Amino acid sequence: MVKETVVFALTSSTDLAAAICKDLNLPLGKIKVEHFADGEILVEPQESVRGRSVFIVQSTCTPVTEHLMEVLVCIDACKRASAGEINVIMPYYGYARQDRKAKPRQPITSKLVANLLVTAGANRVITFDLHAAQIQGYFDIPIDDLTAVPMLGKYFKDKNFPKDGVVVVSPDHGGVVRARRLADVLDAPIAIIDKRRPKPNMVEAQNVIGDVDGKICIVVDDIVDTAGTLCAGCKILKDHGAKEVYVGVTHGIFSRDAVEKVENSVIKEMVISNTIPFPKEKAEKSTKIHVLSIDAMIAKAIDAIENHTPVSDVYNDFGFDMYK
Repeated sequence: MVKETVVFALTSSTDLAAAICKDLNLPLGKIKVEHFADGEILVEPQESVRGRSVFIVQSTCTPVTEHLMEVLVCIDACKRASAGEINVIMPYYGYARQDRKAKPRQPITSKLVANLLVTAGANRVITFDLHAAQIQGYFDIPIDDLTAVPMLGKYFKDKNFPKDGVVVVSPDHGGVVRARRLADVLDAPIAIIDKRRPKPNMVEAQNVIGDVDGKICIVVDDIVDTAGTLCAGCKILKDHGAKEVYVGVTHGIFSRDAVEKVENSVIKEMVISNTIPFPKEKAEKSTKIHVLSIDAMIAKAIDAIENHTPVSDVYNDFGFDMYK
């Protein structure tokens, strides 16, 4: 595996890629990424990739388009250098929220990104908790949409909350499947926040479907961006009698003053994964946000792909059955 596999880190995921290589007992691949004064990007592998399985690690987080372009240029460089197989590990898939035409004349940009990756020469994509699972169908190549829910479930399970005192909450109707998965891990019931968004980050229709009175609520979501609607939803739970409110999120974007909103909210603790790097300057402002690393899951996924074993085995350590 050492001779045939190379893992490259692009600019958004250098720490994550280094941790993955440590888990795999592999050296991190040598690569040069340059951003020129006019905005052009050049990516050059600094070692041979001929006939090798290449894994490119890059979350397309802020600045989304620059990070996406780095991936595309890197894929092209590896393809032209005769790489045997090119695998893109994109823990956070940028533009995933543009997955449909919500209004006339809108683009479906997540489909465009899929087309770009395939056209550039990617043979496989590995990602985490796509905003809409149907995005997998935008690809004509294998895609593994892993989930951080089992890891979040283990974290909350280890807190040993009272058996009948926990409710898993979906922040909206669209997240019920994700909430059900976490509820199965914790052996807990679910509730749903019923709300309307007349404008971005504004919440109306404060209602809760399910019993949260006197319960420890664990809200699970895929993305926290500005945190406005999430914090408002958590306040709705408190207004309906919730004892404590915890939050588990896969992708912590934290745009603008999102960290301050979380700190000033009713949320007792927020757990995120490191699909997106959590900058030191933001971490220093926070006492409520805890980060879990996905490096071991990705390392196991790479090992499974290289050894032709089920990728779903990445969940074995969490006692999670993907087919349940």
